Amino acid sequence: MLNTRSSLAPLLILLICLGCSQNKTHVISFGDQKATAINHVKLLNGPFKDAQIRDLQYLKNLNPDRLLANFRLTAGLVPKSESYKGWEERELRGHFTGHYLSACSMMWAATGDTTMLARVRYVTKELKLCQDANGDGYISAFPREFIDRVENANKVWAPYYTIHKILAGLTDAFVWCGDSVALNIACKMGDWIDSRCSHLTEVQMQNMLDHTEQGGMNEVLYNLFSLTGNRVYSDLAKRFYQNSYFNPLVNHKDSLKGQHVNSFIPNVIGVARGYELTGNPKLRTIAEFFWKTVIDSRCFVTGGTSNGEIWGSDSWHIHSELGPSSHESCCTYNLLKLTRHLWQWNHDAAFSDYYEIALWNGILPTQHPISGMTMYYVPMAPGYYKTFSTPESSFWCCTGTGIENFAKSGECIYSVDKDELYIDQYISSELHIDSLGFSLKMVSGLLENENIEVAIGLLKPLEFSLNFRIPAWVAADAQIKVNGKSVDFSASPSSYFKIRRRWSNGDKISVILPMTLHLNCMPDSPDTCAVMYGPIVLAGLLGNTGLSEKFIYGHYGPYESKPVKVPDLVSKGLIQSWILRPSKEKLLFKAPVNAGDSIVLVPFYQLFDQRYSIYWRIDNLRKSD
Repeated sequence: MLNTRSSLAPLLILLICLGCSQNKTHVISFGDQKATAINHVKLLNGPFKDAQIRDLQYLKNLNPDRLLANFRLTAGLVPKSESYKGWEERELRGHFTGHYLSACSMMWAATGDTTMLARVRYVTKELKLCQDANGDGYISAFPREFIDRVENANKVWAPYYTIHKILAGLTDAFVWCGDSVALNIACKMGDWIDSRCSHLTEVQMQNMLDHTEQGGMNEVLYNLFSLTGNRVYSDLAKRFYQNSYFNPLVNHKDSLKGQHVNSFIPNVIGVARGYELTGNPKLRTIAEFFWKTVIDSRCFVTGGTSNGEIWGSDSWHIHSELGPSSHESCCTYNLLKLTRHLWQWNHDAAFSDYYEIALWNGILPTQHPISGMTMYYVPMAPGYYKTFSTPESSFWCCTGTGIENFAKSGECIYSVDKDELYIDQYISSELHIDSLGFSLKMVSGLLENENIEVAIGLLKPLEFSLNFRIPAWVAADAQIKVNGKSVDFSASPSSYFKIRRRWSNGDKISVILPMTLHLNCMPDSPDTCAVMYGPIVLAGLLGNTGLSEKFIYGHYGPYESKPVKVPDLVSKGLIQSWILRPSKEKLLFKAPVNAGDSIVLVPFYQLFDQRYSIYWRIDNLRKSD
């Protein structure tokens, strides 16, 4: 029987083989890929598993016929149901259907839930009917006239952004579900796009790109080339290279101020994908310089970036970016995608360090623990509160990336390179490679007791290297034991420690990564800082007086209520002496404030339905803090 949960794309599948040397020592080989596919990873009990369950339920609750209504209408077919509201009624209609296909496809791969596979099959079957009715390969929920408008630089809301999401959903349906119908639809639409762009001169093409948000058209076209070998798609991807974005970056010039952030990042992801398929070193230069520039000088402590969807200030000037509309969730989603590409080229722990920060503090906090709804903006200005989408009347860009985020949490935990297995993120999970009779179970108590337990399962002894990330935040020497015996090692923060040996069934590894409180201060306002415990951003509880569901749901940001006044924290020496943890049973801290009392700090990902502050002005702050 065909295992349709297997990934079919050369980039994404986990290539696995078993080899024997002349002395018959069995050596495991994970192939040449750099990341484990999510269909090999199962999340175990913990916050990411909980988020996955909530996401799965929401995907089940959505009605595919309502998502398909505008596709049928555009194709001249009678809709089977009324369309959803919100952005599904606007010019960006149809984008969420692409996200839905991606999320359902990845959720099927990650969980094996057959409802998700059935939804994918149904949606692609219906989209084929719409494409056949259109007659020319076109598939979208908006009329072709939108493309006429964007080609002539007339006002229209980002049709190519929407097409990218639809094509990405179709390619994900093929990659994760083996849906050949989906790939065929995507190819016909790719041919249609080529026919439209072929009559544009280079000047006209660049003018079009400068006047629209194209999403990641270059990325998805490169992926179509990877899946089909058809160079029409790679040549077309190159035409979506936006000179105004990339010419400064290739010369190591930061010209990001004033740019629309979530238009920019997906383009760079496409450039990174282009490098992987063409080997053009200029594309690698762009991606690497861009990543370092944004992560080093334009990101908040949460790993997010942007303010009002724009980089409004010069690099290293973050304080002025604090606002109710900062940290657009889409941007974090895309920065994580870009980070995964760069990690494949250079297995530097700094990439996994950033991934950890952004995952725990920029992604996990954006899903409501009861409703399962997701956020658009994540306010960084003190005194505000979180706001969320609604189940049937939002369908924002960040709602779309939101349903993908928690379907693919397993992709970040393990990675492989030939006979090297890396543990990149300390999230409770299992890794299974059935063709090798190999499994690994990791139970992470990182936030509770700093301890990680790993157990190896093998049908026969195998030799390979197991690499543990030593995070940048480690407060003291890490400790590692194999089968109860301490391992002598020296590894600096933000590196990997390798254990190479012949592993046997039942081998156990214990890892202790000491955590401590520390401050993350703004480069342009050194007495304005965030408090962290290990990799976790702590937020202060400021109460929920006056808040209700009408303030919290259906808004991009906290615009219905003004921020409350936020006190200053008061430093009294080393941070461990003035921010206290009353009980080791709870991840909760108390810090003194200038009002003469104290304030409670909790992990930002655990804070909902009340006002908060992440950044604080700290009185009497000393460098030793």
